[in-house]
Amino acid sequence: MEIMDTSPYLSLFSAFSYGIASMAMVFINKAVIMQYAHSMTLLTLQQIATALLIHFGRVMGYTKARELNAETAKRLFPVSLFYNANVGFALASLKGVNIPMYIAIKRLTPLAVLVAGFFTGKARPTTQVKLSVILTAAGVLIAALGDFSFDLFGYSLAFISVFFQTMYLVLVEKSGAEDGLSSIEIMFYNSFLSLPFLLFLIIATGEFPNSLSILFAQSSSISFLAILILSLMMGIVLNYTMFLCTIVNSALTTTIVGVLKGVGSTTLGFVMLGGVEVHALNVTGLVVNTAGGVWYSLAKYQQKKSKLPKIMSDIEGHRK
Repeated sequence: MEIMDTSPYLSLFSAFSYGIASMAMVFINKAVIMQYAHSMTLLTLQQIATALLIHFGRVMGYTKARELNAETAKRLFPVSLFYNANVGFALASLKGVNIPMYIAIKRLTPLAVLVAGFFTGKARPTTQVKLSVILTAAGVLIAALGDFSFDLFGYSLAFISVFFQTMYLVLVEKSGAEDGLSSIEIMFYNSFLSLPFLLFLIIATGEFPNSLSILFAQSSSISFLAILILSLMMGIVLNYTMFLCTIVNSALTTTIVGVLKGVGSTTLGFVMLGGVEVHALNVTGLVVNTAGGVWYSLAKYQQKKSKLPKIMSDIEGHRK
C-alpha cells in the first residue's frame, strides 16, 4: 500500500479545494431546486454522471482507479448509504430553509464528529482543537438565534442530515486508512453503490417517472439546462475534493472546512436566492464562528508540521 502524502501543503490544498467546491455547490443546488423540486432524481443524475466519468476515465487510462472488488464494495456499502442519506436530506431541507440557516445547522457537524470519535475510540484531539470546535459551535448557536424564520420540517431534515454526514465522514476516514483507497476509488465505489438505493427511492417516493418528464420539459430552457449541467459537474468535483480532504487530513478537518466555507456562503446567502434580514446576533455569531475556525486551522496545520519529521524518520528507520 502506498504511503499517503502527509505534506502540510497537500493538506491545505485539499482543504481549500473542498471549501470552494462545497460553497459553490450549496448555491448551485439551491438554484436547481428552486426550478426543479425533485431532489432525489437530481442526486441520482449526479451519481450516474460521476460513475460514468470515472469508468471511462479508467478505461481510457486517465485515472489509475482499480476495478470494482466485491469484498471492498461490501465494506464500503455503509459509506454509500450514509452519504446518500446525508445529501438526500440536505437537498430536501433546502426546499424550506434559507441558505444562511441551512449552513448554520450544518456547522454543528464538527461537534458531532468529535463525539463520534470519542465513542469509536479514536485518539483524543488536542485541547486547542477541542476549544476551537466548541467556539465554532457556539458561534453557530448565536447566529441561529438571530433568525426569526422557522420551518420545523426543513430544520428537522437538516439536523438528520448532520447525523448522516458525521457517520459517513468517520467511515470514509477509516476506509481510506485501512484499505489504502484513493479518493477517486472511494468516489467510484460510492457512486456505483448509490444507484440501486437511489433508483428505489425515486420510485418509492413517487418522483419517477413524473420527474423525468418534467426534467425533459424544463430542459428546453437554456438557463435551466446550463445550471443542471453545472450541478452535475460540481457534484463530481465536490465528491472528489471531499474524499481527498478526509483521507489526507481527517473527518474533523473536513467538517471544519465546511464550517469556514459557510461564513462566505452565509454572507452571500443574505443577498442571493432569497436573502434574509441581517441581525446583530447573526453578525456576532459569524465573528465567533470564524474565530473558532481560524483557530482550529492554525492548530491542525502546526500539528501536521510537527508530525511530518517523525513520519519521515520512521520511514527512514524502516529502510535501514
